[in-house]
Amino acid sequence: MTSAHPREFDSTQLATAIRVLAMDSVQHAKSGHPGMPMGMADIAVALWHRHLRHNPADPGWFDRDRFVLSNGHGSTLLYNLLHLTGYDLGVEDLKGARQFGSRTPGHPERGVTPGVEVTTGPLGQGLANGVGMALAERLMAAQFNRPGHAIVDHHTYVFAGDGCLMEGISHEACSLAGTLGLGKLIVLYDDNGVSIDGDVRGWFADDTPRRFESYGWHVVANVDGHDIAAVDRAIAESKAQSLRPSLICCKTVIGKGAATMAGHKDCHGAPLGAEEVARTRLSLDWPYPPFEIPDAIRSAWDATEAGRKRQQDWQARFEAYRAHYPREAPEFERRMVGRLPDDFAETARRLVEQSRGKTEPVAARKASLDAITFLAGRVPELIGGSADLSASNQTIWKGAATVTRESGGDYVSYGVREFAMAAMMNGMLCHGGLRPFAGTYLVFSDYARNALRMAALMGLGAIHVLTHDSISVGPDGPTHQPAEHLASLRLMPGLALWRPCDAVETAVAWVMALEQTQHPTVLALSRQAMPCQVRDEELVAAIRRGGYVLSAEAGPLEAVIIGTGSEVALAMDAQARLKALGIHVRVVSMPSTGHFDRQDQDWRSSVLPPGVPRIAVEAGVTGYWYKYVGLDGLVIGVDSYGHSAPSDDLYAHFGVTADAIVAAVMNIRNSGRK
Repeated sequence: MTSAHPREFDSTQLATAIRVLAMDSVQHAKSGHPGMPMGMADIAVALWHRHLRHNPADPGWFDRDRFVLSNGHGSTLLYNLLHLTGYDLGVEDLKGARQFGSRTPGHPERGVTPGVEVTTGPLGQGLANGVGMALAERLMAAQFNRPGHAIVDHHTYVFAGDGCLMEGISHEACSLAGTLGLGKLIVLYDDNGVSIDGDVRGWFADDTPRRFESYGWHVVANVDGHDIAAVDRAIAESKAQSLRPSLICCKTVIGKGAATMAGHKDCHGAPLGAEEVARTRLSLDWPYPPFEIPDAIRSAWDATEAGRKRQQDWQARFEAYRAHYPREAPEFERRMVGRLPDDFAETARRLVEQSRGKTEPVAARKASLDAITFLAGRVPELIGGSADLSASNQTIWKGAATVTRESGGDYVSYGVREFAMAAMMNGMLCHGGLRPFAGTYLVFSDYARNALRMAALMGLGAIHVLTHDSISVGPDGPTHQPAEHLASLRLMPGLALWRPCDAVETAVAWVMALEQTQHPTVLALSRQAMPCQVRDEELVAAIRRGGYVLSAEAGPLEAVIIGTGSEVALAMDAQARLKALGIHVRVVSMPSTGHFDRQDQDWRSSVLPPGVPRIAVEAGVTGYWYKYVGLDGLVIGVDSYGHSAPSDDLYAHFGVTADAIVAAVMNIRNSGRK
C-alpha cells in the first residue's frame, strides 16, 4: 500500500521506512526481533541503496552480489529490503511473517523467500557461508574469466552481530578467509554491544578490530553505523581491496528510533508494544498507518530498473564471451544451474565397472580415493578438501591443485576447522558452480553437525567423506572411535548416509551422492581393508536401492543377517559356517538405510521377508537396528565407548565377530523365535 500524499525525503527517511516496517511486522506477528532491523537500517541503506548489485526481477542472476544475513533473527530487515527493492514479496507477505505457510518465516530460509541466498539463524554460520560464497566466486573467476572477459565479478556482503562473532565458527572461517585473501568478502559488523542477556561487556570483551587484523583482514574500525555517508565510504574503501577481506565495524544502537526502548535488551527479541510503537511513530515523524510507505520513498527504494540494466549489461558481456569462448560459455551455464555433465551416466558406468575389477581387499577410504581420482577430470565442478587429514581421509588425488592466496585450484586445505569447512561447503553450493566434498574422521562430524543439519534443511548436495568409521580405528582409542555417530546421522531428516562394504558399493555411493543434488550425503568409510564381494549385474544395480540380498543359499530360509560396511564380511563368513551345519541364512547388505526405506513395500519385503528371524550386525550402537530386526530380533554391536587396542582385539572384546553371528542364529533357531 502506498500513500496518496508523497513527502519529500532524504536517505534517513529510507532508513525510517525500514524501521517502521520492522516494528510493524513484529508487532503484527506478536513475536520477532525488532532491535537489530531498527539498529541496522542505516547500514542497510548504505549497502542496498548505493552498492549492492542485484536484479529483483531475477534473483538467480549469475553475477549478482551475494548478501547474507548471518544474524538471521533480524529477518524482518531482509524481508523489508526485498519488499522495498522490488522482489516478489508483497505487503501481505510482510503481514504474514512468522505464520504457518508464510514466505516470511521467523529466520530466513533459502527456497522459501525470493532473494534469500542462504538459510540463517544459527549464529556465525551465515558468516562462514559467506566465506564459502566468496571462495566460490574466486574459484569460478579463476576457471572461467579470460582477459577482457570478466564474467564472474561480484562481491559477497555479510551482516553479522555480536553473537556471530562470539560463536567459535567465526574464528575458524574468518581465519581461513584472511589466509586465502578473499578480497571480495565484506562483512558489516553490527557492534551494538547488546545480546539477549544484556550488555555484552560481561562476556564479550574482545578487541574485535585487532582480532581481524591478526587474521589478515582489512578493518575499518569505529564507523558510526547511523551515518549513512560514513558507512557508504567504508564500503567503497573495502571494495577497493583485492587481497584482503574486509570487516567494517559499525557502532550502532539496538532498536534505534524506538521512542524509549532504543539501546535496551528488551527490544532484542519481542514486539515493542502498541504504546511504544505509537510513540515511535511520533518521534520519527511518521504519520502513516502500519505497512504504508509513501510513493516517493517506495520509488527511491525500487531497484528493478537498475537491476534490469545491470543484468542486461552483463548478458551482453556474456554473449561477447560466448563468441570468443564457445566451449567455456555453455560449460559455465551448465555448472551454474547445477546440472551434471551430459556424459555423467557413462562416467558412472565406467567408474562402477572399474571398481568391479578389484579382487584384493581394499579399505573403503582407498576405494573412495580411486573414485575421486576417476571423477576429478570428468566432473570438473568437483572441489575437494579435508580438515587437515588429506592423506588419512584419502581425499586428495594425484594432480589436485591446492587453493592458495595467489591461485585457484580444486582442493581446499581447510586446516583443523570441521565446522567452518562444512558451512563453507554450504556457502559454495548456495553460490553455485561448484560441487564440494571434504573429509574428516566420522567421530569429528560432531564438530560439524549443525552445518550438516543446515545442508539437509536447505537441500544442498554437500558430500562429506567421513573415514575411520568404527572401533577399527584401534589404538587411537575411544576419543577417535565413533559409536553413536552412524545412528544419529541416519536420524537426520534429509541426509543420506552410505556405509559401503567394498569397492563396488563405494563407487555406487559416490555416483548416488553426485546424482542427489537436493540433499547432503555422508560417506562413512573404513580405514581397514575389506574383501571384495562377488556380484552379477543385477546385484550391482540393486546397490542403488540401499539394501539388497547380497548372498542367499538354496534351501529353507532360517534367518536374515543384515550388515553394513566392514561387518558385511563377518556376515558372509557366518553364512558359510552355518551352511556347513546345514543351516540356510541370507546376507543382506544395507549400505544406506535411508535409500532402502524409500523403496516400495514389495522390494523391502523381498529383501526382508516377513516372519523370518533377523539379526543385524554393525560396529556401532544397537538401538537403531531394531527398526529392521523387530523387538524379537537380535543386534550385534557396540553400546559403549571403545578402548585403545588393535582392531582385531576390539572386535573380539565387543563380540562383533562371525562366531557371535553364528551363535545368534543358533540362539534364534533353538528358541523357535520368528
